[in-house]
Amino acid sequence: MQNNILAYVALIIVCIVWGTTYFFMRIGVETFPPFLFSALRQVIAGGLILTFLKLLGKLRLSKKTLLTQTILGILLISLGSGVIGWTERFIPSGLAALIVSTLPMYVIFINYVAGLENHKPNSYILIGLLLGSLGIFLIFRDNLMDFINPDYLVGTLIAFGASFCWAAGSVFSKSQSSRNDVMTNAALQMLLGGVVLFIMSYFLDDYTEINGVTSQSLYALGYLTVIGSTIAYPCYIYALNKLPIGIVSLYAYINPFIALILGYFVLNERITWITTGAFMTVLLAIYCINKGYKMKVEKINIRALKNK
Repeated sequence: MQNNILAYVALIIVCIVWGTTYFFMRIGVETFPPFLFSALRQVIAGGLILTFLKLLGKLRLSKKTLLTQTILGILLISLGSGVIGWTERFIPSGLAALIVSTLPMYVIFINYVAGLENHKPNSYILIGLLLGSLGIFLIFRDNLMDFINPDYLVGTLIAFGASFCWAAGSVFSKSQSSRNDVMTNAALQMLLGGVVLFIMSYFLDDYTEINGVTSQSLYALGYLTVIGSTIAYPCYIYALNKLPIGIVSLYAYINPFIALILGYFVLNERITWITTGAFMTVLLAIYCINKGYKMKVEKINIRALKNK
């Protein structure tokens, strides 16, 4: 019971903190080469945690662990978070967060295609997914004319691809969650994913932009490294280890509204009455999905008691 409470606290931290990271990523990549920006953030955060674990004598590594965490680092950190940061050069931070809110749908789709019986959605989960989709549509309705811009369109499509990679990494991480220490997993994923981002940066970034890096971008780098990665990412991996992945993925429905509010007040990004309607729709979606997963857990417990 206590582990579940801690897991929910970790999830709340993720919901709040990662809602702010889209805003800070937008500020960071405005003047900083985007892949280099994400690479520095993740390598520093992962390195700090690994050093701390080493000093405490709690670092346990193996070849199998390194291989697994490399795969997860590429999916979650490189192709997920890193690519989303790059897209924020072309799309608003609120829209980037909104696109990532498709995560719960991807997660359920991947689990269903993979034939994981316990993850087949019940009626409440399906209703929640439909409501979440409606909320996303309502936001996109305000941005339809922006798709005329080719950069905006490409950024949007690539953001959807990055969200799928994050979902795939989350599903794979859930299947591997008991194989190693949570903090070690998180640190290795950030470090190894960050190394891959350095490689991507070499081929895709324009290093002449370094001369124009502003103090605001450096402050954003510091915030994302300490708060967004060193603190929040281990919280995500911990919650993923302790809670159903469908519940953990609900953070993606909450993040967009924190990002939208910050974008509105600081970056002058738009919020309309449609956005408010979308917010209420998404809250109802979260309630339905959460209720659906609780019903699934209750059925599993009843079935287990009957089999005793």
